[in-house]
Amino acid sequence: MAITDKIYLKNHRQIASQLETSIPKSAFSGATLDLLFQGENLAQLNETTQERVLDFATDFLDCDCQSNPHCGHPEEKFIRYLLELREQGLGPDAIVDVMGDDYMLYAYSGDILSFLDDSVRTLEAVESLADVDGHPEAAEQARTKRHQLSR
Repeated sequence: MAITDKIYLKNHRQIASQLETSIPKSAFSGATLDLLFQGENLAQLNETTQERVLDFATDFLDCDCQSNPHCGHPEEKFIRYLLELREQGLGPDAIVDVMGDDYMLYAYSGDILSFLDDSVRTLEAVESLADVDGHPEAAEQARTKRHQLSR
């Protein structure tokens, strides 16, 4: 299961109430993306929620794909966002706090920790394969990224 499947709307009940409909808790659910990012639905949200939803849309849904927001790019951008927060030295609890402040999203710290650990293990595998396959530049890039995530 991808980490984006474990990212939830922080004020799910409040948002559902404002929209006067039920919506999935998962921020990256297709139904959630469809409901939140239709203009008429956005207008029903209070000002603070509107701002966070617009920030989320600007930061993660900005691509030219015909199938946007269902093209996979929002999830990729969000994963990059999580990795960048870790590279800045934030731990799982702080990452959860920041994404709550930035986008009104939450996740369990353990899920973030597991995602970060999987990322480090993946980079270790890339590094080893690049070394074996004779690609020292790729191995060094993976090693550098791994160290940035591991600090």
